[in-house]
Amino acid sequence: MERASLLLALDFGGTKLTAGLTALGERRWRAHRRVPAPPGSNAQSDREIMMALVQDMLATAELPLAAVGVSFGGPVDAARGVVLLSHHVPGWENTPLRQWLEARLGVPVAVDNDANAGALGEWRFGAGQGCDSILYVTVSTGIGGGWVVNGQPYRGADGMAGEIGHIVIQPGGPECICGRRGCLEALAAGPAIARRARECLAENPTAGKALRALVSGDVETITARHVSQAAATGDDLAQQVLDEAAYFLGQGIGSAITLMNPQRVVVGGGVAKSGPRYFEMVRAAARANVLPGMTVDIVPAALGDDAPLWGAVVLAGDLLN
Repeated sequence: MERASLLLALDFGGTKLTAGLTALGERRWRAHRRVPAPPGSNAQSDREIMMALVQDMLATAELPLAAVGVSFGGPVDAARGVVLLSHHVPGWENTPLRQWLEARLGVPVAVDNDANAGALGEWRFGAGQGCDSILYVTVSTGIGGGWVVNGQPYRGADGMAGEIGHIVIQPGGPECICGRRGCLEALAAGPAIARRARECLAENPTAGKALRALVSGDVETITARHVSQAAATGDDLAQQVLDEAAYFLGQGIGSAITLMNPQRVVVGGGVAKSGPRYFEMVRAAARANVLPGMTVDIVPAALGDDAPLWGAVVLAGDLLN
């Protein structure tokens, strides 16, 4: 193996920061670090925390670093390596992240958004292996999507292809973080599930006993995870909310399948861990929203939370080809 063969993968998420170190051609982490973003974090604090993780891992590395790949949770100009903004962390507007990292680490750096990176990771190492085209959808705090078409990432004319979270599913529906109404993200992402659960509990004071018990009656603290946990115990209200979110997600995925007809759709993110019934509802809604004869192959992500990180490995490795 060549001496300069270490690849560094970084994932700047809205709520956590993750770094991994591997070697070219390997399928394991030589080092892996993940920390939650502190309350009130901003772009500067995120960069400082990430660099501390990197320095910790490189201090004991047996080989020199060859390249860096970066997954970022927000819109990115991949060609220039510039972060355009983060919807969840202030201070990232028009940040030349590639240039900043190259100056500090002295090796080439590639930057892309987390959905595109997740698509690459699942296509190369996970549930998309063997496919020429996949759509990767991540459902967590937001909903993002990334395409691999003919074995290559497809970013679109403005670098924003795959923004499935901002397909309008319900005109005039809940307001989305993008400023429009009725986007898929505003109906099926984690915060939307929590909001809908609170609305249903307010409308039905005697319903949702298991869900109320999980938060000791403080319904304002409900999260999508609480809804999923309550649904798993048989709470009818929680299951109704989760089914509704799965239906909306399936509608959005069905529209994407109709437009691009990928071989496979891979769904990841925290909300996607809501169990078999959730996935069956997503599949059924997608199947009802495509043309007859179109393939609806929708599977869970195989790489879990590390899909974007493994995609960053792909980005780094491609810099050496």
